Amino acid sequence: MPTLKGKRVLVTGGAGFIGSHLVDRIIKEQIRSLCVVDNYFLGTNDNLNFASQNFPSLKIFKQDITNVEKIQTILRKENIDVVFNLAAIPLLTSLEKPVFTVNSIINSSMTFCELLRKKLFETLIHFSSSEVYGTAQYVPMDEKHPMEPCTPYAAAKAAADHLVLSYVKTFNIDASIVRPFNNYGPRQNKGDYAAIIPIVVQNILLKKPIIIYGDGRQTRDFIFVRDVADATIAIYNEPRARRKQINIAAGKETSVLDLVHTIVDIMHADTKIVYKPARQGDVRRHFADISLAKKLINFQPSTDIEQGLRETVEWYKNSL
Repeated sequence: MPTLKGKRVLVTGGAGFIGSHLVDRIIKEQIRSLCVVDNYFLGTNDNLNFASQNFPSLKIFKQDITNVEKIQTILRKENIDVVFNLAAIPLLTSLEKPVFTVNSIINSSMTFCELLRKKLFETLIHFSSSEVYGTAQYVPMDEKHPMEPCTPYAAAKAAADHLVLSYVKTFNIDASIVRPFNNYGPRQNKGDYAAIIPIVVQNILLKKPIIIYGDGRQTRDFIFVRDVADATIAIYNEPRARRKQINIAAGKETSVLDLVHTIVDIMHADTKIVYKPARQGDVRRHFADISLAKKLINFQPSTDIEQGLRETVEWYKNSL
């Protein structure tokens, strides 16, 4: 069985929301060395405080991973064995800067596919997104669900997944694709391009109205970020997970309106809800089939949404 023990690991996007939680989780695996590469588009050094304190030899490189020569140099110098590629430009950016977003996502994936083909490291764990599926054509959505992306971001992520799979088939690289649904939890970006949960929590704290785009009945499958980090390690450790795309989600759908009401109840808020027209490219329904993850890694989310939201709310209260 593969194990990260004694491995030299690199995490791209490691100063970001999901990436920093994965970095924290990797530290528990008795690795030999750990590097983070991040261009700090959304990442922050604060997200790596825990990792820096608990793994003092952590190395952080401020670097855009589309620069193949720079990444090649880091891989060689640090003698990296495993890359977890979480670097991505967020969905909302693609509505304003589609060319920049698409080029960044596809080229960064190409960087690691090509360097793995050249045997500069051993294994790639690539992060996808449920957005590649678009709106559910059937539920629950398994890994065979058609890819019908609704935004340039989603199209780029789908292209990156196909790129990884093409290198697997053509060059037999050692790679797996983790496809998380809607992550939430502490450290989720609360500034520009913020997602719904940090926006709702902050608006309540600042006594601003909560804005719902559309009718609020659109659904998502929310998964707590530490459950995703645990699943990612399990996917690396499981040989049967190689060459596969694997959904990681709660396996439950929650409407935006129900989500908002849950947060309001947790925070004992009396906040006005304002409805606005639906946003461009907003998918209508997401509800994951996680049976493959259950089969391969015995995956079962350990954090229910109310428990996860309570912890998330407390984090935002303390971080404002």
